[in-house]
Amino acid sequence: MLKATLRSFLAHKGRLLLSALAVVLSVAFVVGSLIFSDTVGRTFDRLFASSAADVTVGPKENLDETVPSGATATLPAALADRVARVDGVAAARAEAEVEDITVVDAENESVSPTTGAPTIGSAWNPTGRSPVELGSGRAPSGPGEALLDATSADRADVKIGDTLTVVAPPGSFQARVVGIVTFTTTNPGTALLFMDPQSARTKLLGDADAATSITVDAAPGVSDETLKRRVADALGADRYLYRTAGEQAQSDVEELGGFLDVIKYVMVGFAGIAVLVGVFLIVNTFSMLIAQRTRELGLLRALGADRRQVRRSVLAEALLLGLVGATLGLVTGIALAAGLIELMGLLGMSIDTTEMVIGWATVVTAYVVGVGVTFVAAYLPARRAAAVSPMAALSDAEVAGVGRPLRLRALAGTVVGAAGAAALAGCAAAAETGPATSLLGLGVVLTLIATVVAGPLLVRPVIRVLGAAFPVLFGPVGRMSQRNALRNPRRTGATAAALMVGLALVGGMSVASASMTESFDRQIDKTLGADFVVQSGNFTPFPREITEAVRGTEGVGLVVRSAFTPIAVRLPDGDRVETTAAGYEPRLDEVANITYARGGTASALAEGRLAMDADFAREHGVRVGSVLPVEFRGGRTAELTVGALTDQETAEGFGTTGGIYFGMGTVERYAPGGQDAAVYVNAAAGTDAGELRAALERTLDPYPQLQVRDLADYKQLVRDQIAVLLYLVYALLGLAIIIAVLGVVNTLALSVVERTREIGLLRAIGLGRRQLRRMIRLESVVIAVCGAVLGLALGLVWGVCTQQVLALQGMTALAIPWGTIVAVVVGAAVIGVVAALLPALRASRMNVLAAIAHE
Repeated sequence: MLKATLRSFLAHKGRLLLSALAVVLSVAFVVGSLIFSDTVGRTFDRLFASSAADVTVGPKENLDETVPSGATATLPAALADRVARVDGVAAARAEAEVEDITVVDAENESVSPTTGAPTIGSAWNPTGRSPVELGSGRAPSGPGEALLDATSADRADVKIGDTLTVVAPPGSFQARVVGIVTFTTTNPGTALLFMDPQSARTKLLGDADAATSITVDAAPGVSDETLKRRVADALGADRYLYRTAGEQAQSDVEELGGFLDVIKYVMVGFAGIAVLVGVFLIVNTFSMLIAQRTRELGLLRALGADRRQVRRSVLAEALLLGLVGATLGLVTGIALAAGLIELMGLLGMSIDTTEMVIGWATVVTAYVVGVGVTFVAAYLPARRAAAVSPMAALSDAEVAGVGRPLRLRALAGTVVGAAGAAALAGCAAAAETGPATSLLGLGVVLTLIATVVAGPLLVRPVIRVLGAAFPVLFGPVGRMSQRNALRNPRRTGATAAALMVGLALVGGMSVASASMTESFDRQIDKTLGADFVVQSGNFTPFPREITEAVRGTEGVGLVVRSAFTPIAVRLPDGDRVETTAAGYEPRLDEVANITYARGGTASALAEGRLAMDADFAREHGVRVGSVLPVEFRGGRTAELTVGALTDQETAEGFGTTGGIYFGMGTVERYAPGGQDAAVYVNAAAGTDAGELRAALERTLDPYPQLQVRDLADYKQLVRDQIAVLLYLVYALLGLAIIIAVLGVVNTLALSVVERTREIGLLRAIGLGRRQLRRMIRLESVVIAVCGAVLGLALGLVWGVCTQQVLALQGMTALAIPWGTIVAVVVGAAVIGVVAALLPALRASRMNVLAAIAHE
């Protein structure tokens, strides 16, 4: 049996090739994601571990900042002198480090990275652990001197002696480059600007007596934990945040973890799609091979092979296929990881591909995925092969019980589909986001399973409708192509399901994204009343001097500032909610259209007052006049009175629960040191909007991080951000289509082999080569379009339910992208034509007599 299995595998290796490609793709994405994340993770682990001080003293923050406020948490720089006197301290330094500054060259071009990575301004305190070293020039020694990292200098063509403009939180200043620093470890992709410590505190923090942290070196023989305890005892254990080198490195790794997780989850998503779609391809391949080897398997049974041996034989072939696919996938995954690392290099993150981490867990995972996918996919065909009696196989009789599995499929599909429909209905009726999201996920999984299980039953009516015009348009050839597609509904259903999965995902996400876009468009039309909005390109805050420059621009009539600050609110029902609140200047009504359920803008922005979303207030027992304890950063507290309740139906962003806002005076009193988030501008009477825009752009020319947006620009900005998600979905679709095309090609190719004698007879009675090719193409097209129709129908249901979840977050518009749907159906037809090219060509080139004599 083993010898027969090996010979059978080698005899059918060409037919198994396309299935092997699906396994290779599945394994490659899994391996690539694991190697890439492990390599980057270890690289940064070493970077942070080697550069962290023995002990770091930082300000203790009571609130997490989910939306940037522009405020920099500080502590007294004089603490460095107190720490230096602690027993066991070899050295202590007051550090000044600020993220998201902007560095501009003489042509007003930004020197910052174009990838969105931050530009960091720091004090030049070189130690043996510094991640950079002075490569050329000299150290800075005054407020007008600075160092720049070599990557940024090369990218922007900055040389020693050039003068740069630095836009920092306290304001902008000029600094002459006196040296270039190079990384001694991995360059994380950021831009670095260094100044002498005193100048850094003055220029970057706006306070010569402040620091962002105190870094401490331990004396020989003193452990980090011991030193941390001594420093905490000296300064007060509860006053500041103390971390050892290991704890600081772990904190830095966790901050980076979000970035790595995004890449890892995207890669795993690709792998998941490849695995899911590949399963259909493998099931189809083995089912067709077993059907074509009925005589062979029956002969083995007649010669004494029992059912278990036949089943083992088929599973052994699957095992061999999995081993080959996993091995090739492992190699491809390593190449994919190397490509990702090189791509990171182009984005400024220099990681050496020779340091790739290929752990034993990655190799094991590769073979578990490769072998597991093929083994699971081949199990049902293997059982079906073992169930055929010797006499039935030898006589080529149709296997009994074909109708029963379809009835079982119908029953199983109905039960699972009903459960999925109930979950989706519950999702649509839910009043809270959490339960609605859980029900949506459950409904999506169950309805997908139900559609796959009931696929053979669903394809019959769909193909009859889709192919109804074929006999009229193409005559007998069209009728035969339709009947060929209906001949084996299991095979057709599995082939169409491979395409259905990807298109269902695209259909659902297209509806969700179109609904989000439409909702945001309506909200922008409804709420934005300003002629222009001045914001940074990546929504980071900017210093007050820019606002004053805008205010002084000729033709500006009204300027309203806005800012963000993290807060914690204690509500009447006992909940403590951490969120981000906005602050606005008076005359907000002139630049924004706000609908109030109670109160108005004057009472919302008054001293000691705040406004809140009416629905949020109702949930927590808040009403106008309620006095709420509010906690700000740095431990500042205030009791603010609810002055107004809004009824905006606006979408809540991440970290902005409750729609809370108050006057700018409250922000400046309780959360000082922040920067402006946006400036709303109206033109003065008699000033043309186009002229004002040109004037504002001239004013902001020295600040390349700032942009002037009108209503249309704002809408396009939202569309572009939503499009990023769609691009990912389209990439997943592309992968699904590639594997689905392989599935259609494989099905048609094996079908041609299976129908060799039939094709020969058709040719003998007058069917021309062109007609034969057309018949196979039409069969392929109707299968592909069937998968598209089923997938889009399922995706539309998912999309509508997803929109109901979004509606709970204020995105109430439902939009169906009919253009995308039509394009997908047309694209499916094209895919069908392309997939049929090679099988149709092979069929048309068959020798008629040899085909008739084929068994």
